Amino acid sequence: MATATAMATTNISIRMDKNLKERADEFFAEVGMNMTTAFNVFIRQTLREGRIPFRISVDRPNEETIAALLEGERLAYDTSVKGYRNAAELFAELNKDD
Repeated sequence: MATATAMATTNISIRMDKNLKERADEFFAEVGMNMTTAFNVFIRQTLREGRIPFRISVDRPNEETIAALLEGERLAYDTSVKGYRNAAELFAELNKDD
């Protein structure tokens, strides 16, 4: 009977923020794997695709979003703009008969 040959393994060491690792450990446990398995999945997929298997980008808002944020900030500090302390106050104003 033939026996399967054991694949040679090696250890690697990765530095990571402690909180990030704890959160990752919790997530991987939820999906039934550990950090080693997750890392191996990542490496295998990288080699299979010949690239990082997800899009890496910097979250930068587009011009429309920046304009909306600036307008919101302006309105928040504009004393001529009517404000409301809570949603009930807003809806009471909206439901008033003019």
